[in-house]
Amino acid sequence: MIKNGKYYLPPPGGERDFKGVFQQMASAGAGRPVDKGGFPVGQWTPELLADAISSIDTNRAGVDLRTVQLWFQENDKGISADNIRWLARIFGCGDPEASGAWQVELSAANRRLVAKRRKKKAGRQSQFRSAETIEEAVAGNAPANTPAVVAKRNGRRFNLATKTEALFGSQSSMALPLVVFTGACALGLISFTLNIHSVVFSPESGTSKQVGFLWAPNWTITFLAVLPLYLALVIDLLRCWKEEWRPRLVAISDPAFPSVGWEYRLAAASYAFWATFLITVIVASGYNWTATHLIPLLIGDPGSWAVDWGRIAIVRPELISVPSAIAFTGLVFLFNGFTAYLFFAGHVFLHLMKHDYIDLVKGLDGGFSQVSVPEIEDISLSLMQGIFRCTSLGVVITILMKLQSSYLQSDYVNLIEWLVADFRSPFGDHESVVRESASRGTAPGFYYSFFCLLAIVGTFANASIRIRWILMRVDGSRFRRRHFVPWVLMNGAMGLLVISYFLIGVLPGSIFFLLFSLVLTGYLLSKPAPTWRQESQ
Repeated sequence: MIKNGKYYLPPPGGERDFKGVFQQMASAGAGRPVDKGGFPVGQWTPELLADAISSIDTNRAGVDLRTVQLWFQENDKGISADNIRWLARIFGCGDPEASGAWQVELSAANRRLVAKRRKKKAGRQSQFRSAETIEEAVAGNAPANTPAVVAKRNGRRFNLATKTEALFGSQSSMALPLVVFTGACALGLISFTLNIHSVVFSPESGTSKQVGFLWAPNWTITFLAVLPLYLALVIDLLRCWKEEWRPRLVAISDPAFPSVGWEYRLAAASYAFWATFLITVIVASGYNWTATHLIPLLIGDPGSWAVDWGRIAIVRPELISVPSAIAFTGLVFLFNGFTAYLFFAGHVFLHLMKHDYIDLVKGLDGGFSQVSVPEIEDISLSLMQGIFRCTSLGVVITILMKLQSSYLQSDYVNLIEWLVADFRSPFGDHESVVRESASRGTAPGFYYSFFCLLAIVGTFANASIRIRWILMRVDGSRFRRRHFVPWVLMNGAMGLLVISYFLIGVLPGSIFFLLFSLVLTGYLLSKPAPTWRQESQ
């Protein structure tokens, strides 16, 4: 039947819900223009239907393409009353009487869908309550390693994973970074009062060196700038994943095969947070402070450790007393321990988001429709870019640690003079720039920064390989053509940062390579997200 030059089908009636009625009409091309033979010119697509609804004169607000895409997908999403009116106009071919009949039909079908959804939800809650009852009855025989049991067991005691997520889950992405920034400022002020903010140490043999607290980039620049920015990026990425990207993946997944919830995944990873806490707070900070500062200060001998702001009381007791040095270094390392935990807890969240993403996409079992492919590509590249931003800042922190350690073993008065000499070394004398002085002692930052680098680069490499594999699986034919450039930029910038780390103090003029790496990384960090979504559409 033809009405107003368009293909008209009457409301089918029956007991089908909105999804069934809509899919039948969209496939039949109801409301589409007809050709010379009286047949519809084709089926409805999300783009065509969104344009048709938005072109209705009285519909000034239009309709969002994402909303129309949800109508085409197999999910429990219904339709609003306003959109029922516009969709009825489309299926009714603009005829008032036919549009009214279609509005009645679509409203009834939508009510059936809502009732079906409520019934399904009630069934799930009933099953959940039954499972709880059974679990309580056979508590001693229940498997102990399932996510649900892990979450329930962890809920009965202090849950470090949940508490950490609460810190990162603040509504303001700057709350936690501001706490770290304020703590770093407080330590700087305390160093002023103790008169160790700027100290020139003159050994009996060798060149005088600036070993003040504020001259150490791994303690100042890291806590004042890089670490707060890193935490802000992790918080924002976690919020985007939980509130935006994950729900979008769940919406296009099969409701018959629900994925593991984020809470279960977080509870199952509780051991990772405890291991991170023990390593960063107890070992890397507590034991490190005891071995490198507390014991040397108590015995009055720096041993093989290089003299810095924390051990200056041994050689300059008139500047700061040993008890004051012990108290200040203990406070600094305590602050460092908890910030290091926050740093590596952020990496645990990066791994959790990556695993959650992979499980959700693999759960589609290859059922990638024309609508879901751009959605998956958009989320994949946005998640990968977020992981790159976080891990690249982590590598910058390790570079700052190695810069300070390399300077302490050089023959220059301060760090700036050492960097300037390295900048000029390709054009003149450079032997003293790369030569390490054995009399300066050992700098533990070399080893600590190296192990941190391994963990950070491992996080990035694992995410890059696995997310790229998912993209190749979703649409391998378009991956190289559409996503080659952003992937090369991220991998290239990370590779340059790693090379810069290893060249510090080894190759004369390595500052040039380091500056280029930092400029490229800064550009990728500051540039707005590319319009992958628009390109895919």
